[in-house]
Amino acid sequence: MRLIACPNCHAQYDVSNIIADSVTCRCGERLENKPLQAVDARIHRCGSCGAQIVPDTRLCAYCGSEIIQDEAQLSLICPECLARNAEISRFCTACGIAFDPEPIHVEGRELPCPACSALMPPRQVAGIGLNECGGCNGLWVPGENFDLLVSRAADARRARDTEGAPAPAPRVKGANPAEQRVQYRKCPECDAFMQRRNYRKSSGVIIDVCRDHGTWLDADELERIAGFILSGGTPSAALESEHERARAEADAAVAFARLRGQRERGAMGQISGTGGDFVGGLVNILTRILS
Repeated sequence: MRLIACPNCHAQYDVSNIIADSVTCRCGERLENKPLQAVDARIHRCGSCGAQIVPDTRLCAYCGSEIIQDEAQLSLICPECLARNAEISRFCTACGIAFDPEPIHVEGRELPCPACSALMPPRQVAGIGLNECGGCNGLWVPGENFDLLVSRAADARRARDTEGAPAPAPRVKGANPAEQRVQYRKCPECDAFMQRRNYRKSSGVIIDVCRDHGTWLDADELERIAGFILSGGTPSAALESEHERARAEADAAVAFARLRGQRERGAMGQISGTGGDFVGGLVNILTRILS
């Protein structure tokens, strides 16, 4: 956990997963998001209950908790006095304040989860506004934020791999979503069924997309997309060619229907005056589209 505190109202915020350079406090103060420089301070209080302790004691006389003094375990920095504390501390062992971070205010509204129908509150991930389901851990990403979220997820994973940091605990709950039956989900904004797409056509990560509103990611799909990108994953040339061919055939079908309608209405003067000329003109059009 990485905490910052407002100098005006002393509200605390956990910015461990916030990439944005600053966040807005509940009082309106803009808080800079940067790592705090820790200082060494004597341990005066129990990190579990906040009670005062005698110097160099190993157990709290009030609650019986262990007093952690190993510097390797003191990773939590107090946002008020900057003293080092154990990650599990509830109180600062130096100044005694309680560690009680508030959720960072995010613009947006609650939306129903496309997978389990639970309400998804708005939140920020890597400084990007989205909705996360607390029931199934899926993410609803507004359309304009999807590419940015994927880019920051890939950057974060690249930095973690470079530094040799341990991978975070997976957000997946229960069975692997890839092994579940195919299910078309509804957009939480317009309630229309979304399209299922294979990300970049060859990643194997099937995402649900509403063209007008956004993208739904099941619990582990953002991490899998980031891994695909860092592995050098690119769109399949064969699938790209197949996609272009299908689009050309669809255009040809539309052109055929339009020409047939024009002939039936007697509006084929530009193409022919006879049936044979009509067929020849149609063949030429289809050839141009499919070539």
